[in-house]
Amino acid sequence: MKDLRSDLSNVWRAAARLAPQNSRAIMFVSARSGDGSTSMAASFALLAGKRSNRNAWLVDLDLRNNNAYRGFQAGFAKGVGKPGRAYDASLGTQPIYEIYPQTVFRRGKPAKQEKLLSAHQIENERMMVTRFRSDRLKPAQRVHINTQPLWWNKLRKAADWIVVDAPAIERSGAGLAVASQMDGIVLVVRADQTSAQDLTALRREVEVHHGNIIGVAINAVGSDARLADSMIG
Repeated sequence: MKDLRSDLSNVWRAAARLAPQNSRAIMFVSARSGDGSTSMAASFALLAGKRSNRNAWLVDLDLRNNNAYRGFQAGFAKGVGKPGRAYDASLGTQPIYEIYPQTVFRRGKPAKQEKLLSAHQIENERMMVTRFRSDRLKPAQRVHINTQPLWWNKLRKAADWIVVDAPAIERSGAGLAVASQMDGIVLVVRADQTSAQDLTALRREVEVHHGNIIGVAINAVGSDARLADSMIG
């Protein structure tokens, strides 16, 4: 992960134009792994936290890997604290994930799903980052993201900004599952890696799932590791 806060001015302007519904929800998603969506999402969430009266929430949909949480834990951004104590992120409603096969008690009754999603306050920031306790899953169990509009509505009442980091479409449809709950979606591409065909396919997938694309952010232009923003409607 890289700290891209100084390079996100165009992305911020595009996102700030979104009409809030108690809060604004924006998702970063890429076609391929390694395009830099986690760095952008985490950096954007830090900016959003500075501009929030309540909190900004960074929701990591890569439940197996928790890359966003691990990036903050490793201190990816200079001068930014690490994740603190864990809070229950179920928000008193059905979770945004589903585990299968479910653990079954005797007489065929399924066990109540554990509250495996937590939220951690970043030290000295108005920002929370989620973490999924994948270590508590049994070896044969899998986890999927559900749309769950009620959960997102509850979160809107608790945060000024919701920033979603979705795993690359090539390996997970988690971002597509929640695309309809977002106010805006930023497609993240690498100029030296993502083809025009990949970008077109990604745009179509997001639009089919009723996502509102507000632009494309181009990362790693040529041999330069800096970010170049290209926000297109």
